[in-house]
Amino acid sequence: MAKTKNLVIVESPAKAKTIEKYLGSEYKVTASMGHLRDLPKSTLGVDIESGFVPEYIPVKGREDTISELKKATKSASKVFLATDPDREGEAISWHLKELLGIPDDQVYRVTFNEITKNVVTSSINNPRAIDMDLVDAQQARRILDRIVGYKLSPLLWKKVRRGLSAGRVQSVATRMVVDRENEINSFIPQEYWYLDAKLSNKEGTEFTARYYGSDGKKRELDSKEAVEQVKADVEAGTFSVGSVKRQDKLRSPAPPFITSTLQQEASRKLSMTPKRTMALAQNLYEGVEVEGEGTVGLITYMRTDSLRISEEALKNAEKVIVARYGKDYYNGSPRRFKTKSGAQDAHEAIRPSDPSLTPERVRSSLQADQYRLYRLIWNRFIASQMAPAVYDSVTAELINGRHAFRAGSSAIRFPGFTAVYEEGRDDESQERELPIPELKDGEELILKKLTEEQKFTQPPARYTEATLVKAMEESGVGRPSTYAPTVSTILDREYVVKEGKALKPTPLGEVVTQLMKDHFNDIVDVGFTARMEGELDNVEKGEKPWKEVLQEFYTPFESELENAEKALEGEHIRIPVEESDEVCDVCGRRMVVKTGRFGRFLACPGYPECTFTKPIVIEMPGRCPKCGGRILKRTSKNGYTYYACERLKECGFLTWDVPTKDLCPECGKTMFKKSGRGFNKPFCINETCPNFLPEEKRGYRRKASDAAGEKADGKKASAKKTGAKKTAARKKKAAE
Repeated sequence: MAKTKNLVIVESPAKAKTIEKYLGSEYKVTASMGHLRDLPKSTLGVDIESGFVPEYIPVKGREDTISELKKATKSASKVFLATDPDREGEAISWHLKELLGIPDDQVYRVTFNEITKNVVTSSINNPRAIDMDLVDAQQARRILDRIVGYKLSPLLWKKVRRGLSAGRVQSVATRMVVDRENEINSFIPQEYWYLDAKLSNKEGTEFTARYYGSDGKKRELDSKEAVEQVKADVEAGTFSVGSVKRQDKLRSPAPPFITSTLQQEASRKLSMTPKRTMALAQNLYEGVEVEGEGTVGLITYMRTDSLRISEEALKNAEKVIVARYGKDYYNGSPRRFKTKSGAQDAHEAIRPSDPSLTPERVRSSLQADQYRLYRLIWNRFIASQMAPAVYDSVTAELINGRHAFRAGSSAIRFPGFTAVYEEGRDDESQERELPIPELKDGEELILKKLTEEQKFTQPPARYTEATLVKAMEESGVGRPSTYAPTVSTILDREYVVKEGKALKPTPLGEVVTQLMKDHFNDIVDVGFTARMEGELDNVEKGEKPWKEVLQEFYTPFESELENAEKALEGEHIRIPVEESDEVCDVCGRRMVVKTGRFGRFLACPGYPECTFTKPIVIEMPGRCPKCGGRILKRTSKNGYTYYACERLKECGFLTWDVPTKDLCPECGKTMFKKSGRGFNKPFCINETCPNFLPEEKRGYRRKASDAAGEKADGKKASAKKTGAKKTAARKKKAAE
């Protein structure tokens, strides 16, 4: 058979399409659609006694793809394996070589940090051999996870419940959520107080200062008595300006994204799960059809823990910033960021492949979520090379006898990078700085009012998906490629559930974690898991044989497994019933949480005498504007999310708008905001209030079906009436 074309094998059709455009007619590019060879699903698939020999078999259902690839490789003069540039991608390439029987002198390995013409052609012209150290590191990870899963899961099936699983990383992630919940439950609040003084200068300009301390030292007011003593001292004395400090404060931008920070920021700003974020990032990396450009890989590889940026990208960023924002907004020189110690540093940071492809330029070619994520990545990268933001900062220390109060304010003088991007925060609560008047050292001030406020320290917040990924990264648990799958797994297994954005362990998760801590403490120990990741890194560097790592792990693990089997012999661990605050509508018992084929729901504990069930509801902030009851988040049978009074049948309050913690300044009732991402401006829905915002002014788009129903003569009043009827009908249906 004549061998005329070079064959390039990638994982996905989208990636194949992008690369084929750059390589031309001499190359045929095809997709393996991921793994074609793996360990068997039905058995352990590892011969431990013979030295951890894996039994790899073709993936069931992929016979046609394997057959087609075998034919293609036989007719090719050269075979380029172009799977993703990480451990798993290297292992897929090795499996392809072995499965397809490609001779050593015919196979070449190429990787692309970004799928652009220059990088693709350069990589094809400079191929390398398959890196067996990377392959061995992936084999070690795969077999470690297989041993833990297939040895521990049967124990959980016997002792807790069928269908459970344990995993080397997922069990640690679950433990982190459980430990945080235990911290919250055992937290003892500590009392503290704020004491604010409303002051004015001789011109009558008022401002507020907060108590700082006494006798030149910072002091916390921890009781009402301490506050009263300070108040007595202050009211008997006079205020004067001790010192005023004015300075320029520079604020520098955050570095470009790595995998963990991308997942965190997409969660905060776009309300995307890590799994969704990585799926969209994969699309953007592999290539999308851009109007006027053809198929383009828009971002660099998205599984990375490196902050390195290529010199070419730094120059391109400078050009974009100067052309788009002006010279003053460029930092003046390239800003480089230091990658944290322990990172693999195999790839660049996540950035746009071509910064000149602005979000506006590609918007019409992208799906809505693709656009939002690309804009986030583009903005963060461009901002990282922009000038710092400059703030005028003023801090005044105000003296009254032995006591000191402080007031401060800052105003932005030059926005710098903040014109493009500001990093999100997990805790959005922030003290608001009010402006202070011009003050001079020694100037006397007039005390208008003293205001005290009692506070209590708060327990640590529950993890969200974003903060759990951050904690995993900081602890060294997992690697960029494992963060999203790990979080998805513990949610899918119902070891953890989401309440709003917060992650809360279920009784099942707590029981399994306690069993693991009692009998397999190493497996769920954060430090031990992080050290194992370090061992896998050593395998990747060629510093340690992969089977030695497996043996060092397995010897103590086998002993723990035997001891656990003996200790738990004849024992079956019950999962505590999870009670809710909801009451059965039929018999009045407190309902409990059950799990069915469609997920978690509330059921009456009196089954089978009482069979009443209803969906789980989430209590929202605020109170019902009609009767003052709780507002609950509910989901209708058709999948609509709505918000209703807990006494819906009697009260009748139901809305699509999202309740907030804010109260209307006019009527004091709960304010709402438009549902959907990015809509944060609250409004009042109380029709008797001067601040009331009518429904038609809340910014909702009219449904296509509503628009289609308009009369040709354009009678808007009739259309509005029809739309109102449809909205009412949908509300009624949701409430049923």
